[in-house]
Amino acid sequence: MPEIGRLAVCLALLFAAYSVVTSILGGVRRRPDFVRSGEHAAFAVAGLVVVAAAILLRALLQHDFTLEYVAAYSSSSLPTQYTVAALWGGQKGSLLFWAFMLSLFTAIVQIQNRDRNRALMPYVTATLMTIAFFFLALLTFVTDPFERLPVAAREGADLNPLLQNYWMMLHPPSLYTGYVSASVPFAFGIAALASGRLGDQWIRSVRRWALFSWSFLTLGNLLGARWAYEVLGWGGYWAWDPVENAAFMPWLVSTAYLHSVMIQEKKDMLRVWNLVLVLLTFALTIFGTFLTRSGVISSVHSFTQSGLGPFFIGFLLFVLVVSGGLLVYRLPDLRTPATIESFFSREAAFLFNNLILVGIAFAVFWGTVFPVLSEWVRGVKITVGPPFFNRVNAPLGLVLLFFTGVGPVIAWRRASPRNLRRAFTGPVLTALAAAVALGVAGVPPGYAYLTFVLGCFALGTVGQEFWRGVRARQAMLHESAPRALSRLVGKNRRRYGGYVIHVGVVSAFVAIAASTAFRIEVTQPLKRGEEMQVGKFRLRYERITTAEDAHLSRLAAEVSVWRDGRQIATLAPEKRFYKKPQQPTTEVAMRSTLTEDLYVVLGSYDRDSDLATIQAFVNPLVSWLWLGGIFMACGTIITMWPAAAERRATAFALGGARVPAE
Repeated sequence: MPEIGRLAVCLALLFAAYSVVTSILGGVRRRPDFVRSGEHAAFAVAGLVVVAAAILLRALLQHDFTLEYVAAYSSSSLPTQYTVAALWGGQKGSLLFWAFMLSLFTAIVQIQNRDRNRALMPYVTATLMTIAFFFLALLTFVTDPFERLPVAAREGADLNPLLQNYWMMLHPPSLYTGYVSASVPFAFGIAALASGRLGDQWIRSVRRWALFSWSFLTLGNLLGARWAYEVLGWGGYWAWDPVENAAFMPWLVSTAYLHSVMIQEKKDMLRVWNLVLVLLTFALTIFGTFLTRSGVISSVHSFTQSGLGPFFIGFLLFVLVVSGGLLVYRLPDLRTPATIESFFSREAAFLFNNLILVGIAFAVFWGTVFPVLSEWVRGVKITVGPPFFNRVNAPLGLVLLFFTGVGPVIAWRRASPRNLRRAFTGPVLTALAAAVALGVAGVPPGYAYLTFVLGCFALGTVGQEFWRGVRARQAMLHESAPRALSRLVGKNRRRYGGYVIHVGVVSAFVAIAASTAFRIEVTQPLKRGEEMQVGKFRLRYERITTAEDAHLSRLAAEVSVWRDGRQIATLAPEKRFYKKPQQPTTEVAMRSTLTEDLYVVLGSYDRDSDLATIQAFVNPLVSWLWLGGIFMACGTIITMWPAAAERRATAFALGGARVPAE
């Protein structure tokens, strides 16, 4: 079976090369038969890569330790769910998983556009298959996932213990889905440049793909933060780690694109800027994959050391040169006479929003690569830590939060004084009331205080928009409030889904500000029966318990939690020792509510003295970060859900009617 898997990868590489050549020839010579042949080859690539991925997964589940990859990233005692996660837990498997998802997305694009965008599809197919060719070439010539050991291993080395967590079943696939699906808007952008079809059709064709990619990048970042929060045991969820930054940067640029593309659709402006954002988003996904899997930067999220760095850098340079060259070549055709008429307009607000998002992305990029550059140039590695990122990005984040409230309600073209009063009186009064309430509550001035105030301002604009829309429908159509709300959202899903996403963004901002500014941390050695005070909680160390199985041994401290004289919980932070890799890990214990998390870590334990070192944190409002993710997911679903007219058109087409070719 491994030989069949290797053969499938090699054949997929050949079909990808064939698809690139025939698709380009078909597009240049206007040969529909060549174009269809290239598309059929892309389907063949999808089928072959699916076979290869299935064979590697089968080898993992059957513990085939004749394969180097299986022996390096699994063991016979590894639980089944983590054996599946080993498919993307190592370098070779993750690259195959990348190619697997890309081939599936390519097949979906071919099906979606079998009768649409025919002038663009040759170049779309060629672009996607070029990306696939790169990854398949790595799998064929550089990092073979089906490599056999000279002598079969008797037992596997096991998956990295830090990856043996249920969030790792979700985080890498989510992040890779966001990374890989960004290839589709990139491919359509390249196709528009190559074909000269520079209107809005390609943008409308990839709107849902861009949202899909953005939503999974969001989900992947949040799930990664949750993994770091539960597994690493340091009391936080984001440390500006290089690999965290690599996942954050494409999210920032993709967010900018989703805002600025509305200006192009409404006003036929920012054509060049939108193409730059699409191209840059994809380039950053390749850069992120490079950081994660090349080993060039040390990170708690990066578990491989390899020689793949030059290949990824070479491919990234190829992408930038080709896309940049096409953009420069088409620059005269991309210019439009439309301009921003006033700084007090939605166009200007969205443009400022874009500049801030890209500015944050640049600051994160510079802070991430500067240590590597300094080491290359001077031979001295300079560490860039969280203080730099916080100092630069905190003020920019506050400005971004302000424009989150301004952008949705300010008028297009030019806002009159009357429009400004009507749009912002309510939200400004809401923010002022919040400022007074926070002052009375004793919240000190600072970034957290401003975040809360600006968050109330942004929520005020969203609430006002929903309120006015519902009241207008009730006045005109005499509908009940729930029905009016449902119809309001259903008639303009993109607009009101975006508002729900903004609620999630505000929730995340508030959680980050509160948990950063008002966190309490206490570390104290305790003997059995002794207590420690952490904020309003009193923790009592009760005893140590142990457990062991074939895979790992556990050492847990039983800690009772008291508040106002009564016991409210019992927590059991653990130290785990994994037997195969001979590696200890920390398992935190938490009591989470909407107002705060009590986060307890077993730092160390001395058996002779029965002395346990307990580290405890009180993290305010952290739950609102995860709730913000739920709001953003709901808003994305609302935005992407097809309207009734689109569903009828789809049903009509599936019933046998053909959509006219362009």
